[in-house]
This record gives sequence, C-alpha cells and structure tokens, in this order.
Amino acid sequence: MSRRVRRKVARRGKEKAVSPSFPEIEDEGLVLERKGEVDWTSLPDDTVIQLFSCLNYRDRASLSSTCRTWRVLGIFPCLWTSLDLRAHKCDAATAALLASRCANLQKLRFRGVECADAIINLQARNLREISGDYCRKITDATLSVIAARHEALESLQLGPDFCEKISSDAIKAIALCCPKLRRLRLSGVRDVDADAINALAKHCLHLADIGFMDCLKVDEASLGNVVSVRFLSLAGTSSMTWGLVPQLWSKLPNLTGLDVSRTEISPTTVSRLFSSSQSLQVLCALNCPVLEEDANFFTNKTKGKLLLALFTDIFKGLASLFADITKKERNVLSDWRNSKNKDKNLDEIMTWLEWILSHTLLRIAESNPQGLDSFWLRQGATLLLNLMQSLQEDVQERAATGLATFVVIDDENASIDGGRAEAVMQDGGIRLLLDLAKSSREGLQSEAAKAIANLSVNSSVAKAVAEEGGISILAGLAKSMNRLVAEEAAGGLWNLSVGEEHKGAIAEAGGVKALVDLIFKWSSGGDGVLERAAGALANLAADDKCSMEVALAGGVHALVMLARNCKFEGVQEQAARALANLAAHGDSNSNNAAVGREAGALDALVQLTRSPHEGVRQEAAGALWNLSFDDRNRESIALAGGVEALVALAQSCSNASPGLQERAAGALWGLSVSEANSIAIGREGGVAPLIALARSTAEDVHETAAGALWNLAFNPGNALRIVEEGGVPALVHLCSSSKSKMARFMAALALAYMFDGRMDEVALIGSSSESTAKSVNLDGARRMALKHIEAFVLTFSDPQAFSSAAASSAPAALAQVTEAARIQEAGHLRCSGAEIGRFVAMLRNPSSILKACASFALLQFTIPGGRHAMHHASLLQNAGAARVLRAAAAAATAPLEAKIFARIVLRNLEHHHIEPSI
Repeated sequence: MSRRVRRKVARRGKEKAVSPSFPEIEDEGLVLERKGEVDWTSLPDDTVIQLFSCLNYRDRASLSSTCRTWRVLGIFPCLWTSLDLRAHKCDAATAALLASRCANLQKLRFRGVECADAIINLQARNLREISGDYCRKITDATLSVIAARHEALESLQLGPDFCEKISSDAIKAIALCCPKLRRLRLSGVRDVDADAINALAKHCLHLADIGFMDCLKVDEASLGNVVSVRFLSLAGTSSMTWGLVPQLWSKLPNLTGLDVSRTEISPTTVSRLFSSSQSLQVLCALNCPVLEEDANFFTNKTKGKLLLALFTDIFKGLASLFADITKKERNVLSDWRNSKNKDKNLDEIMTWLEWILSHTLLRIAESNPQGLDSFWLRQGATLLLNLMQSLQEDVQERAATGLATFVVIDDENASIDGGRAEAVMQDGGIRLLLDLAKSSREGLQSEAAKAIANLSVNSSVAKAVAEEGGISILAGLAKSMNRLVAEEAAGGLWNLSVGEEHKGAIAEAGGVKALVDLIFKWSSGGDGVLERAAGALANLAADDKCSMEVALAGGVHALVMLARNCKFEGVQEQAARALANLAAHGDSNSNNAAVGREAGALDALVQLTRSPHEGVRQEAAGALWNLSFDDRNRESIALAGGVEALVALAQSCSNASPGLQERAAGALWGLSVSEANSIAIGREGGVAPLIALARSTAEDVHETAAGALWNLAFNPGNALRIVEEGGVPALVHLCSSSKSKMARFMAALALAYMFDGRMDEVALIGSSSESTAKSVNLDGARRMALKHIEAFVLTFSDPQAFSSAAASSAPAALAQVTEAARIQEAGHLRCSGAEIGRFVAMLRNPSSILKACASFALLQFTIPGGRHAMHHASLLQNAGAARVLRAAAAAATAPLEAKIFARIVLRNLEHHHIEPSI
C-alpha cells in the first residue's frame, strides 16, 4: 500500500494548530474520500508548506489569508529563509507588512533602488546573503544603512549592471559593520581606493571571495594586504598597473583563483603570476586582447596551473583539475555536480569558476566583439548550456541571459546568428531551456523565456520549440502575475507567431486569450509587455482564423485602448499594425467593421498618423487603408479628420521609407472610393503629393499612388488638377515603365478618365486662377496620354492569338487572348456602378484608343474567378452594357483590340449567367 508523509495536527476544539512534533507516516487509505468540489483548505499541512515554497512572496501572503490553518502555515519559518523581491514592486510599506515573517530570513534578492531602500524595514537581523541588480541609482547612504542593519552579513553581491553611485566610502562602511563578511562582489564602482580595501583587510578577517568587476580604478597594492582572499575577480577593470601585480600579490597565502577577463593583462604578467604565487591554481583570462596576441606563450611553462582563455580548451582544462579525468570532457561540470566523492577545496574552486564564467560570458555576449564566432561555436554555446544546469540560481539565470544575448547580432532589426542558434539546438539547448521555463523560480522562468524568444527568430529553432511543446509552455508563462515573466513569454509568442505554421498552435494553446489578457493586466506601467503582446497579436491577426480568435477574446477593444491611451511608440506601432491586420479580412469576417465601430478607434488611428515616429505613422496609415474598404468606416474616417491627416502625411513623406509612402497613398486610395472624399482630397491639396509618390522608385508605391490618382481622376475637377500639377508625365511614365502591371493598368485608366471629354467643360471654366495659362498644353497632354494608353493596351495583344480570335469565335481562341491579356491582381479591384457606367460610355467614345482601353478594362473586371467579377457583371447588366458591347464588337471602324476584348467581355457575362439584353 502506498504511503505518504503528513504533518501531525493537534486539534483544539474546532481549530487546528501545528504540533511541534515531527512528520509521521500515515496510511493513504485513511484519507477520507471526497465528493464534489475539493476543499483545498483541508490539504495535509506538509503538502501546503511544500506548495507555499513554490510561490513568490506575494502569492504566499495572499494564500495565507484563506483560512486560519493556512495563515499559521504561511508564516512557517522554513518558508521565509529566502526571499526574492525582484519580481514585484516592494516599497517600505510592503516590506513592513512582510517583517513579521522575516525574523529568520537568511537570503535576500532584490532589484532597484526603491527595493534597496525598503530592505531595512524587513527587520531581518539574521540576514546572511544579499544580492541585488539594477543598482545604478543605489547610493553610499543606502548601502551603508543596509550594512549597518545586517551585521551578520556574509555575502553581498551587486551587479552585473554598474553601481555608478557607490564609492569607497560605502565599502569602508561595509567593512566596519559586517565583520563576518566572506564574499563581496561589486560591479562598476568608479574607484576602490586603498583605504576601502585596507578596511576590508583589517575588519573582515574571513573575506575569501572578492570581486571588483568593471571598475574604473582598483588599488592593486592594497589588495596584497587582504591575506584571507582565496578568489579574486577584477574582470573588466581598467587602469590596473599589471606590471606591479605579481610582486604585490605573490605573498597572498590563500589566493587560489584569479579572474582577469576582459582586461589588458599581458602574457608576461600571467607567467610571472603563476611562477611567483605558490597558492594560485586557476587564472581565468577570457577576452584579453593583449594576452591573445601571443596564444602559445604558456605551453609547458608551468605545471599544475590552469589558464582559461579563449584560445584554450576550457572543458579540458576544467577536467584537468580532477584526479580521475572524466571520460567525456564536455561533461566535466555535470560529472562534478553528480560526483559522490566530494573534495571541499575543489568544490569551492568549481563553484567560483561557474560564477565567474557565467558573469564573463554574459559580458562578452553583451559587447559582442568581432572575431569570436569560432569560440562561440566551438565551446562558448556548450559552456552556457552547461552553466544553465548549475546548482547556483544566479549562475543559471546569467547563463540563460548570456544564451539569449550571444545569438543576437543586430538588436535593432532582431537579427540572430544562424550558426550560433543551430549550435544551441544541436546541443539539446531547446529542451533544457523549456525545462528551466517550467521551473517554479520566476527569475529562471523569465531568463529562459527570453532565450527561447531570441532563438525563435531562427525558423529552425522555432520549429524545434514548437515540436518540444514550447508554445504551450510560453502560453502558460504569459499568464504569470510576474510582469518580467509575462513579458518574455509574450516576446517568445511574438517571434513564434511569425511562422504561419505556428499561428494555429498558439491559438489552440490559449495564447490569444493570454495575450489579450496581458494588455488589460498591464495597461499601465508595462510598455515592454504591451509591445510584445500587441506585436504577437498583430502577427496572429494576419491569419484569417486567428483574427476571429483575437476579436472573440476582446482583442479589438484591447488594441484600440492601446492606440488611444499608450504613449510608448513601440506599443502604438504594434497596436496599429494589429488593427490593420484585423481589418484586412473584410471578405471573410466582420472584424473590419468591428474595428470601425469600436469607440475612438478611427480617431486614435487618425491621430497616430501625426506621430513623430515613422513606424507608428506607417502602421496607422496601413490600418486606415484596410479599414477604408468598409463603406461606413470610409465615411467615419473622413469625419474624424482622416482626409486632412492623410493628405498632410502624403505631403510629408516624399523622403520617407517606401513602406510609409505605400500606406499613405493606399489610405488615400481607399478613402477616394467615395466621390465626396475624392473631391475633399483634391481640395486639401492631395493631388500634388500623390503625383510625387507616383514618381517613386518603389513598385508597391507605384500601385497605391496610381490607384489613388485613378479614383481622383474620376472627378473632372480633380482630373484638371492632375494636369495642372504635372501629373500627365508622371502617369505616362508609370503607364509605360513601371515593373508593376497593376500600376501601369491603373495609370492608363486614370489617363483615360482624364481625357474622355468630361474634363473639357471644367477646363473652360477653370479650377484655379492659373488654369487659363496652364490649359494651353491640354491638347498636347491629351495626345501624349492617348499615345501611351494605346501602347499599354497593345502590350497585352498577342498578334497570333488575335488573328485566331478574329478568324474564329471559338472559345479556345478567346481563352488564348484572355490569358495573354490577364492582369491577375486586377481581379481584386471593385468598381462602383458609376465607374462601370463610365467605361460603358467610353465604348461609344469617338476615340478608338479609349474604346480599346474601356473594353480591356471591362475584360479585367469580369474574368471568371475574379473576386468581384460577379458584382461587375451585374453592374454591366444594370447599365445595359450588352448592347453596347455587341455594337463595339461589330463596329467596322473599331480597332481589332476593342472588338476582340468586347467579345470576351460578352462571353464573360454569359459565364456569370447574365442574360444579354437587346
């Protein structure tokens, strides 16, 4: 029969009290069978304590308020020997509330100056270890008070970021107040002078581990007085007089390990250190440029001494420390951890080496110096993975951060080194990272999630993460109450959601709901998590099915809230992009209309087009472009000031990126579908910037600018403005030279609108005070336009296919002409009844060129399979087009192109079951 350990409980009336007795073995069969809902408050006491130990201090305190029993168990001393305050805001008031539980607190981790100021309110007099990061703003006064209140302190670590405001005065205070100090590690102190170091030597007689990393100046002479020191790290410290160091430190009787990584130490100094110090066993000198210039100097010069450098085999060196060298040197760290034959001296050396290696590798990864690809691929990646399995939590975290950092080669553009990412994957790093992400320790969760997120930029790694169940793990972490964990998890989902094959899996794992909830949870004070959540939702919204999931989860409201209220540019950009993608599925779901109906959405997007940040302007314009495909949205955007804002944007983006130019012109194209908006755009000065954009070198900009000018040209007044602003040469150039068939097509249609005769009456009246002078060239502009319209249409005329079609009306012959003339993208265009009527009217125009252009356009709009072909066929029927098409097809004077294209349009109408009318 299975058995389990339970804590004995003494009962007093109806209350429970924890008995001081030891746990006893109790038969599981005695546990009463429960029916219905589980009463969690009746769990065995030892189980509750075990569960509480997995929680952060806030959750632990919250659960303690559930019942009296849990309140008693929640203050159990074993739960409060260690406290990690990094995840949540901890001020003086919070610390005071925790004070009653912290009488036996021995280990504390904190983050930031506010938490540092609050530490004294914990009243943890027995505190043995303090570790803090984000310490740039911590002052001498704060650190001195912490030291004075914790005289039992044995370990103090601040870093790895720089302690810029800490001076030698604080170090002297530490020496005076903490005589039991065994370990002191500080990063980025400007000057550690002789008085401070001598104070440590005098008062801290057990100080065995000193680290002054990345300091500007450390007095090397006084370090020779700290006779208790066994392990010394000066990694990254500048202004050291290395030539004097061997003589000054040769008499240190206990110096066993020395870390001089990232310094200017020379080969001569290294040799002299080894030869002059009897106790020194290990010297770590990673990324020391002067030393690396002479990589062979150390060969066989000193026996029994270990040098760790970029040019040495670090695993082999570590293995050499053991009498029984491991069979597989790359497993030396795990073999040491699992060894049953423990050597205290060797354990201390290896524990220190793990710490300084994790610190130095992270620093090297952050600076990303050139020429280290070979090191990272040969042993650096494997070292980080080995260190991630350390028993020291801070080593694990730093190694995971190093792994997340060393693969990134361009942080601005989110580019990672494929070779390094592959090296991590091949060494089993993905499974290891996912296991760490499932840890109950939030520090490990966030750093592992960060590494997974960065590595997932690589598509092969992303696939491996998905196959190993990483999507479910990240979706779970995105629900964390720890903002840092949720932020990194959202970043992982953001990168994974780039792959089309992962979008559905993220939705199935509950990732969409988790991401939307993050936005509401951290709507203020969480710019990083909001940007990542919105970015992931933007990628997911690009998928039709996932976009509906986003809407159902409340994503429209969440994203509009960000667009309206958030001031951080990254969040604004991703929120606008997400709204743009949600609105991009107008033919398959109702999200386009839903975004437009959301209170304040359109006003917010219009306002974002005025942002000083180009990325925000681009995504906002893109969202308005997509939203303008809905008739109601189109008019609402105009009412929200969208015409003025988008014209101003187009006027300002002549030197902007092609992406912004495309979307600015595209939004005006979408708005100009409405004739009222088209007229407003012309009056606001929108013609000139669109002509300028039509001259862009980018193919995508050609299409949107030509589309907008096509819509504008439908109005005779705008058509005249286009002529006056020099638009004819720009459209002619597009029509003849653009690599985009669609841009050429719409430029030809714009020119056809302009010169079908409707502009002539407006030209006589004049649209501006200068129109009389400008109208002199109208005839020349017409001739130029018609010439290039004709040339454009002829480029789609296959002579052989036309000859066959002229000789026979057989379906095969007409199909051959259709295939040669087809512009695939034109099937996505949707014309109004007025526009179709205008093309039908062109079939009666005296100009044979316009007849051919009109029949060519109607062919594109009615080709079977086109998105709006049936709609256009119906409009043609309403306009009585069949009779006009037959007349055009039979006219003796019509050009051959007009006849053949008209015949094909008639056939298309029959295909759509439109009854021909006579």
